[in-house]
Amino acid sequence: MKKNIINIVLFTALFVTGCTKNFDSINTDPTQASAANFDPNLLLPSGQLGYIGSITGYNGPILFQSMWTQTFASATEPGYYSGGDKYVQGGSFYNYQGRTWDGAYQAGGYFREVQNLTKDKAALSNLSAVAAICEVMSLQAVTDVYGDCPFSEALGAKTGITHPMYDKQQDIYTGMLKRLDSAIALLDASKTAPTNDVFSYHGNVAQWKKFGNSLMLRMAMRLTKVDAAKARQYAEKAFTGGVFASNDDNAYIVFDNSHGFSNNNSGPLQTAEDFSEVKWGKVLIDYLKSTSDPRLGLIAEVPQPGLALAADQSLAGDATPANQMGMPNGYNQNADVRDISHAPGFPGASGTGGDANKTGKYSRPKAAIYLSRNNPSFILTYAQTEFLLAEAAVRGWSVGANSATHYSNGLSAALQTYVTINPAAAITAAAANTYAASNPLDVSTPAASLQQINTQYWVLTGTIFDFDEAWTNWRRSGYPMLTPVFYPGNFTTGTIPRRQAYPTGEAATNPSNLAKAVSALTGGDTYASRVWWDAN
Repeated sequence: MKKNIINIVLFTALFVTGCTKNFDSINTDPTQASAANFDPNLLLPSGQLGYIGSITGYNGPILFQSMWTQTFASATEPGYYSGGDKYVQGGSFYNYQGRTWDGAYQAGGYFREVQNLTKDKAALSNLSAVAAICEVMSLQAVTDVYGDCPFSEALGAKTGITHPMYDKQQDIYTGMLKRLDSAIALLDASKTAPTNDVFSYHGNVAQWKKFGNSLMLRMAMRLTKVDAAKARQYAEKAFTGGVFASNDDNAYIVFDNSHGFSNNNSGPLQTAEDFSEVKWGKVLIDYLKSTSDPRLGLIAEVPQPGLALAADQSLAGDATPANQMGMPNGYNQNADVRDISHAPGFPGASGTGGDANKTGKYSRPKAAIYLSRNNPSFILTYAQTEFLLAEAAVRGWSVGANSATHYSNGLSAALQTYVTINPAAAITAAAANTYAASNPLDVSTPAASLQQINTQYWVLTGTIFDFDEAWTNWRRSGYPMLTPVFYPGNFTTGTIPRRQAYPTGEAATNPSNLAKAVSALTGGDTYASRVWWDAN
C-alpha cells in the first residue's frame, strides 16, 4: 500500500564572489529555502509518518508478524496472508520482506537531517532531541527485525558513506541506549517546543521525556537474556527518569484519510479479499474466553452467514462473547488433508449451497472498530510500560511498586486503551479495575508471573495491531507458548520465524558488508536464524 509522505526539498544556496557591495544579499532569492532559513520542524512529520508506515500494513507486519504470533489466522491458498500463516513464500514475498528496512531507514534520514539543521541552534534544542529519540526508535525497528545492520555509519550518504558497514546488534544496542540517554537529557520544557509533531504529544516536551524513558525501558528489556546487568541498569534509569504514568501518555498517530494520510492496517482490511481472509487466531480467542476478558465482545465478531453477507463490510456480525471462535493456524480450503474442515472443533460452514462460507463461523476483527482509515496507530503505551515494569520487578529490580501492582496497573490500562481506536470499544475505569482485581498476577513462581505478564503484553499489542512489537516481545520472552505450523514447503523447517531475511536489494548495493553480516548468523540469512538478543 502506498501512502503519501510529505517531501521537502532543500536547495543549496549558490555563493559567488564579486566586488559589488551587498552582492550576496541582493542576489539571494528570499523565496528559496536554504539551510539558513529552512524550518527543520517541517521535516519532523515526514520522519514520523515514514516510521509508522514502516512497521504497519503491507510493509510486513499485517501479512507476517500478525500471523507468526498467531494473533491472526488465514485459511486461504498460501501466498498472501496465508503465506504468513504457514511460513510459505509466494506472491510479492521478497518485496514485502525489505519494506521495514527501507521505510525505517528513510524515516531515520529525515530525523538525522533535522538534527543536522538544528546543530548549534539553542532555540531548537528540543526539536533536535525529539529527532534524536525518533532516530533511535527507527533504527531499533530495523535491528529488531533483521539483526546486525548499519548503525554507526548509517544515514551517512551526504558525507559520502554509501556502503555502510553492518554493526553487531550488541554494539547497536549499546549505541542506541547511549544516544537515547543523551537525547532525553537535552529535553527542557522551559525552551521552545517542537512544532508539526504528529505524535499524540503535539510538541509537549514533558510527554516526550516520558516517551524517551519508556522507550529506554522497552529497549532495556530486550537484553534480559543476553546482558541482564545492562538491562537492569537502563530499566532502573528509565524508571527513575520518569516513564508513562497513565493512558494520557500513550504515543500514537491519528490519521486523516480525507487529506491522504490513512491508517496502514485499516486500509488493507478494507480490501474485499483481505477482509474475508483475516480471522482472529484460536490461541488468542481461547485465552480471552478463558478469563472472561471484557475485550472479547468489543474486538471480535462472527460474520453474517454465507459468503455474500460476510463480505459486506457494512453488516455487523455477532459479537456475543460466548459465540466467538478463533481459527487455528496452518489450514487451507483445498479439500485435502489440511483443509480447515479437518481442524479439531471445526464448527461447520455458514450459509448453504453456492453461498456456503467454510470459514464463516470463525471470528474476525470487528469491522466497526478496526476498519476506519482514520484509526490511530500506536507506537508505545502506558499498559506496555507497566507490564515491562512488572517483569522488571519479578526480576528483583528497583522499579517502585511490586510486580503484582505494576501488572494490575498494566491490565487495567490495557482494557482502557481501545477507546482511543473507537469510542464504541470503551471499557470504563471502574470495570477495568474490577477485572484487574479479579485476575491478579500469579506470583507462585517467577516463571508463572513472567508467563502471565508477557501473555497479556501479547494480547494488547496484537489487538491494537502493533504486530511487530507483539512478535518481538514474544521472541524475547517466549510467551505465550505457541505451537508452530508445519506446512509443506515452509521456509523455516517448521519453526515460527525468528527474524526477517535481509532485503534482496542489499546483495547488489552493499554486497561485502552484507556477506559479513550473513556469515555471523547461525544458519545463515534465514527466517529461522536468531538475532543476538533472541538467545535460546
